[in-house]
Amino acid sequence: MDLFICLQTISAIVVCIYVSKILNWVWFTPRNLEKRLRQQGFTGNSYRILFGDMRDMRRMSKEATSKPINFTHDFTHRIIPIFHFALNKYGEKCFVWFGPNPAIVVMSPELVREVLTKSNVFQKLPGRPFVRLMSKGLVTLETDRWAKHRRLINPAFHVNKLEHMVPSFYLSCDEMLRKWDEIVGNGGSCEVDVWPYLQTMTSDVISRTAFGSSHEEGRKIFELQQELTQHIVLANRSVYIPGYRFLPTKNNKRVKEIAKEVKSSLLDIINRRIKAMEAGEASKEDLLGLLLESNSKEIKQHGNKHGMSMDEVIEECKLFYFAGHETTASLLVWTMVLLSKHTEWQTRARDEVLQNFNNGESNYQQLNNNLKIVGMILHEVLRLYPPTLMFMRRTNTEVRLGNVSVPEGVQLMLPLILLHHDPKIWGEDAKEFNPERFRDGVPKVAQGAGALAYFPFSWGPRICIAQNFAMLEAKIAMAMILKRYSFELSPSYSHAPYQVVAVQPQRGAHLVLNKL
Repeated sequence: MDLFICLQTISAIVVCIYVSKILNWVWFTPRNLEKRLRQQGFTGNSYRILFGDMRDMRRMSKEATSKPINFTHDFTHRIIPIFHFALNKYGEKCFVWFGPNPAIVVMSPELVREVLTKSNVFQKLPGRPFVRLMSKGLVTLETDRWAKHRRLINPAFHVNKLEHMVPSFYLSCDEMLRKWDEIVGNGGSCEVDVWPYLQTMTSDVISRTAFGSSHEEGRKIFELQQELTQHIVLANRSVYIPGYRFLPTKNNKRVKEIAKEVKSSLLDIINRRIKAMEAGEASKEDLLGLLLESNSKEIKQHGNKHGMSMDEVIEECKLFYFAGHETTASLLVWTMVLLSKHTEWQTRARDEVLQNFNNGESNYQQLNNNLKIVGMILHEVLRLYPPTLMFMRRTNTEVRLGNVSVPEGVQLMLPLILLHHDPKIWGEDAKEFNPERFRDGVPKVAQGAGALAYFPFSWGPRICIAQNFAMLEAKIAMAMILKRYSFELSPSYSHAPYQVVAVQPQRGAHLVLNKL
């Protein structure tokens, strides 16, 4: 009897502990954080148990994306409606609820730069378990593990290595243009939705530059990663409930099947490459070969703990797809759309391309130095349509930011899109397409606070490691497209910017292509 009572007592204590933790998570901690934020002058909706503003987010997003908008670069009300609503109702010093977690908006460029620079203090959100299935590579790591991976991956993106990847850029783009040629015909014109072709082209670039001769297998991995993205985006639009991923739902089962198949395919490619290297074959100049070579040298010099495990190499390979494909595809599609609208800039860019690259392929230095107008256009597109709309950060302890004390548990929203469109920074034409802003280069793009307000590839220690890769790929693609085609918006084009991973055209990009 005494043992039975003892077990009952222990069980009751365990239940009380878990109930207490749940109550703290869904009620007491959020209410305390709300009180502290309001005491510092922040305003926002009152906390609603468990869901916060998530239901409003889903409703607003569904309404906003149900129809296209007039052609304008002022689209925050469509793509991030909850933040547009909060800023209009409560002002810049506002907060939004992601379930039981409040997030404050940081609108000062100086403070945004401070957050991005102090990466050890303001860390990335850990992400939901399903999100981590897409990649647990460099972008998700923190502190020492991040530093190790960054050091080992860096050699793959040195300028001298990018030069070896230029032929892959040309080959992938040429394959896309041949498909357009078949559709349009010699000297003809035809309406084409260029968006799926650009997605395929950028995925082929990643497949070739990441895996070299194994790029056909890389394409299969890309298709699986695309499907996985759709499932995860859908899951992210609901409140996160710990343990939900273990339930045998149709979506959960498919996500796990894809993750397993992707890992298996990558493992086969990596193992074959390692065996070839051990047999004395020369290391290939693709991203996988460069990563394995860098990792092997590190392990030989400093031991296994200083290198990457097989699982870590797999995660970095997955990241090549996840980050590299989406960013460049988004940049290219919006560049074509904006040049279709602003044909005078299309003509200027084409004249520059024909003047400098009328005969054959060009090398890295020529592309980097001689395409000034194309570069200006690409930077202006990145300002108006940044692939990532905002960065999210968190703190592990209470931190001072400006004149605000940020409590532990409060997230920070760094709204890149709002800073890129802010008239106080960029002038009255902030929401207009004007590549002349970048005539003197990125460092001189704006004066005062504006000089701190352009960071499409992030900033600080965690600035995108592949930004030169992405810009080079975009320059080559646009140069090849401009040499072969002129293009304009089709009457059937619908302007509908939409966020999946990057900012995409929800209803495609229907352009009229004219063969030159």
